[in-house]
Amino acid sequence: MDVHLIDGTYELFRHFFAVPAAADLNGQEIGAVRGVLHSVLSMVERGATHIGVATDHIVESFRNELYPGYKTSEGVPPELLSQFPILEEALEAMGVVVWPMVYFEADDALAAAAARATQDDRVDRVIICTPDKDLSQCVVGSRVLQLDRRRDVLRDEAGVLAKFGVKPESIPDYLAVVGDSADGFPGVPGWGSKAASQTLFQYGHLENIPKDWREWHPSIRTPRKLSESLFTRWADALLFRTLATLRLDAPAFNTVNDLRWKGSLPSFEKHCNRMKSPELLSRATLAGANKN
Repeated sequence: MDVHLIDGTYELFRHFFAVPAAADLNGQEIGAVRGVLHSVLSMVERGATHIGVATDHIVESFRNELYPGYKTSEGVPPELLSQFPILEEALEAMGVVVWPMVYFEADDALAAAAARATQDDRVDRVIICTPDKDLSQCVVGSRVLQLDRRRDVLRDEAGVLAKFGVKPESIPDYLAVVGDSADGFPGVPGWGSKAASQTLFQYGHLENIPKDWREWHPSIRTPRKLSESLFTRWADALLFRTLATLRLDAPAFNTVNDLRWKGSLPSFEKHCNRMKSPELLSRATLAGANKN
């Protein structure tokens, strides 16, 4: 079996900026919610059987306690933020397992779920549906994959190496020095993607990089400059790596069987009626009949 793990936060943001605005019977904006529900249903219709969706129920997380500059909900349109609980409730009514994160982030839940799914020998592949570069650290060989559904790009371990120049396990180190503007930390000055990939391809992790720049691999350009910058800001680099490292102790499922989609619940009709989306109910009903 394949397990599909979906970044609900990314999907909600993507649909919010891609689909027309729409209000439910109460005047609440729900255009992005309807878009995500249709998108998840399309995966079921194409054969997905085991699905889990992680969301950032609250954008702020434990990482904000570690670094004041970490991303917050500031600047996010209220019409978008208000749709998170609606999406979570609607997905659950549609019969999909949802992990709404408060202390952790959605990325942590996806990482934890992927790690747990690989412990089940029945699972052939775990497909993490998000283009977020953080999740590239979870890719394992050709068993745990990352799927950018919008661009239809499926990336295995070789694909991560081709894209970033480093193996999946080095992604947190890579992001630590390059920075991640989406998450709000700047990285180490002077370290671009090329310098990071050249260095971490050779050494894997920050601790393995020689403190004496004269001992660095000859393929790395400007080692003295990079070394001085890195070791002057060593504490920052380690902090940024902690921010970029996904937590595998985030709550997920007990058994892969929990993720099997068995059809929508009776309450889904109420959600569809409120969203003025009878077609969602029809599709879910037909998909459920085909599954059973």
